[in-house]
Amino acid sequence: MMLPILVHAHAQTLEECQQAAERNYPMIRQYDLIAKTTNLTVSNIQKGWLPQVSASAQATLQSDVTAFPDQMQQLYQTMGIDMKGLRKDQYRVGIDVQQTVFDGGAISSQKAVARQQGEVQAAQTEVTLYNVRQRVNEMYFGLLLIDKQVVLNHDLQELLTQNEKKLASMLKSGTAAESDYQNVKAERLNIAQQLTSLEAQRQTLRRMLSTFCGIEVKEAVKPMIAETESQHTLQRPELKAIDAQLRLADAQDKALNAALMPKLGVFAQGFYGYPGYNLFEDMMGRKWSLNGMIGARLTWNIGALYTHKNDKAKIQLQRESAENQRDVFLFNNRLERMQQNENIVRHRKLMADDEEIIRLRSSIRKAAESKLAHGIIDVNDLVREINAENAARVQQSVHEIQMLKEIYDLKYTTNN
Repeated sequence: MMLPILVHAHAQTLEECQQAAERNYPMIRQYDLIAKTTNLTVSNIQKGWLPQVSASAQATLQSDVTAFPDQMQQLYQTMGIDMKGLRKDQYRVGIDVQQTVFDGGAISSQKAVARQQGEVQAAQTEVTLYNVRQRVNEMYFGLLLIDKQVVLNHDLQELLTQNEKKLASMLKSGTAAESDYQNVKAERLNIAQQLTSLEAQRQTLRRMLSTFCGIEVKEAVKPMIAETESQHTLQRPELKAIDAQLRLADAQDKALNAALMPKLGVFAQGFYGYPGYNLFEDMMGRKWSLNGMIGARLTWNIGALYTHKNDKAKIQLQRESAENQRDVFLFNNRLERMQQNENIVRHRKLMADDEEIIRLRSSIRKAAESKLAHGIIDVNDLVREINAENAARVQQSVHEIQMLKEIYDLKYTTNN
């Protein structure tokens, strides 16, 4: 009684496998890396509002310096004033502090561009992760098909075993030849060999699916038949990635406009060295001194105008390229949905006759068993009818699994 419960505990639905595969796929860590990188970039850009401090030290030797005319030098000498003049070797150690007051929205636009670049990378990562579902579908439905073939193989072996026992009894009673018995036994052994191959394939698929999903998949559960016609808006991550590219282009466009705006800042400069701002005193004393200056500065880099038009055109081309990618994706997606819907309709039509074909093949096989018992046909005819019935059952399972796969491929195509 506990055995079905234990088996079901290891069974995994298709949706569970898809979710587990996305969590297990190494690309999932890219989300966290993108978020951290974006936050660091935005934080660095935000620091543009902090005071910019620079320290410098310089020593120069000039070919000439500011000096009084010779007549004034002679006049100072007659007055007893020793006017040495400036030295040609000069020294300065200083600090420069600049604080941006108004940047025309440059920092804000740069942060917006950085965030949008992070969204584009995240959207592209989502596209990659979404493709994982398709790979899970292939393995999952392949496992379902092999599971069904294994069940049918067991049924076929059981049917051949029953006929083998009948022929063994007939052989003892002298109503059947030994070759007839051996023929059925050889066919049963051949089917048993096929089971070995199917079991190996199933084990390989289970291991691959388990490794891909990061969980142990012991049993695949046949999914329910879902809607085949979806009228909902497409929700594919590729479209979200294209929208993110368009938003990035808008952010870059605003950053170009902000680059044209004038910038206002205040500054403070101070240095210790020779000469200072008081040149007259330095001409007389040649002493190092402390000097300082504060002020405001308005700058406007009109050089950005030179490339502004071309930069705008490049961004517009990026928009047009993204829109073209959208058109191409929608076109291909529409064709893919049309083909999948047609395949679903085709499989439904094939399945409509499968039950009747199996019923007829089963009836023919039972009649062949009766004919063999009465010596009307030989064992080869019976084996042929048994294989024909089994082939009909296999074909039915193939049609069913393929139809389910097409339905869930359509769900993947529309993401609904």
